[in-house]
Amino acid sequence: MKPGFFRTRIKICGMTRPGDVRLASELGVDGVGFIFARRSPRRVEPEEARAMRNAMAPFVDAVALFMDNPQAEVREIIRHVRPTLLQFHGSEEDSFCRSFGVPYLRSVAMGEPGAPSDQVLRTRYPGAAGFLFDSHVPGEQGGTGQRFDWSRIPRDLGKPWLLAGGLTPENVFEAICGTRPWGVDVASGVEVEPGVKDGDLMRRFVEETRRADCHSE
Repeated sequence: MKPGFFRTRIKICGMTRPGDVRLASELGVDGVGFIFARRSPRRVEPEEARAMRNAMAPFVDAVALFMDNPQAEVREIIRHVRPTLLQFHGSEEDSFCRSFGVPYLRSVAMGEPGAPSDQVLRTRYPGAAGFLFDSHVPGEQGGTGQRFDWSRIPRDLGKPWLLAGGLTPENVFEAICGTRPWGVDVASGVEVEPGVKDGDLMRRFVEETRRADCHSE
């Protein structure tokens, strides 16, 4: 799709403070992510996420991120937080991801040589609303702050996909112009420490994304 006719979606993940959520909404971010993966330094409790969800503006998606959480725990978090989208980073199968009745994104770990084909992804996760390509290795947490070789991303998925891993205000323009993703996902690239966002970095990240949308090759 030609630049100028497409708006790259923006998700800021790993939120831990209502003020950061409120600013993200004011900046026009499309989604904010709350992490419930047990080993993540950005993990929040359901009650904290619920309070932050109340700080969100209308038309902003609340995304709940999991990594091999038990089914009962996922259901309880959904009940408390009311996310509009789920995101799975572990070994969850499509049937598990679909069982909650909420659209889901499937994270794809790109931190090792080789890349899954578009056919493999479509076959393995037919119920996914979209995919997220991140720089971590299989079985490990995301949020490494490292980028991967973007040329390895499958190009014929037939579904929306997001680019993550090592994105910052300094490189998101290049990333979008080089890959033309449906959306971008950032956490550590707009932080001063895990979970603590920097308002100026968030603003610049959004500005650079919009600049890329208007850029013509």
